[in-house]
Amino acid sequence: MSFIAVIMSLAILLALLFVLQALDLLPLPILEAMRLGVLLAWIIGGTVSGALAVLAGFSIHKLAVSRAEFERLSRTDMLSGLLNRRAFTEALNMAGDGASLAIFDVDRFKAINDRFGHASGDAVIVAVSQIFSAVFTGDDVIARLGGEEFGAIIHGSDTAQRIARVEAIKEQIAEHPISIEGGSVKITISAGIAEIGRDRKTETVYAAADKALYLAKTLGRNRVMHERERLSQVWHRCATEHEQEATTDVRDFQRYVQQM
Repeated sequence: MSFIAVIMSLAILLALLFVLQALDLLPLPILEAMRLGVLLAWIIGGTVSGALAVLAGFSIHKLAVSRAEFERLSRTDMLSGLLNRRAFTEALNMAGDGASLAIFDVDRFKAINDRFGHASGDAVIVAVSQIFSAVFTGDDVIARLGGEEFGAIIHGSDTAQRIARVEAIKEQIAEHPISIEGGSVKITISAGIAEIGRDRKTETVYAAADKALYLAKTLGRNRVMHERERLSQVWHRCATEHEQEATTDVRDFQRYVQQM
């Protein structure tokens, strides 16, 4: 474009020289005027055209960077810094076999907002997001789906390993005090897990994980439920946990009596 601009300016200048000569207004011989015109056309035209080309290139680069930044922001949750629901859905649509979908929900989050204020609720969301970011790395995908709900696409060798990872993050969050204005608070999370497969629609996987999460919340929160767990198995697990807790309480009481 710069070369074309110089050629066009040179053609216009030569035409102007012939017009000036015809009107007897040219102060120099035509050949000298043409040589001088060609030299000035290349120097001035090239300089101006080059500057405009650099300016245009800078503007295009700035526009490309702005577009990339806009695209990044459109896929990012502003509070947590994680992916948003739109970006997570795209990742879930592209996920293949050998992965699980886990939906997390912060237990009794509304009570935190009501008791400590929305600023403290935001601090909880940020702290939980940081823990998720540190745990789910590599091929894993983590996002904030909205409110106090998070989603993760978890990869691993088998289903049991992926469930164990979710159990571990549940325990880690339960043991991690979160700093809020005026003190700290401990929270728990519940999770529902469903298996991702090429023969399963995204909506089906998401619905299965959501139902598992609802069951985890219904059974007392601070739980991890898998879509394949039947209700009878769940009740058996709950009974076993309560029995273990009761046995622990009895042993503690017996130990206390013996010390007396």
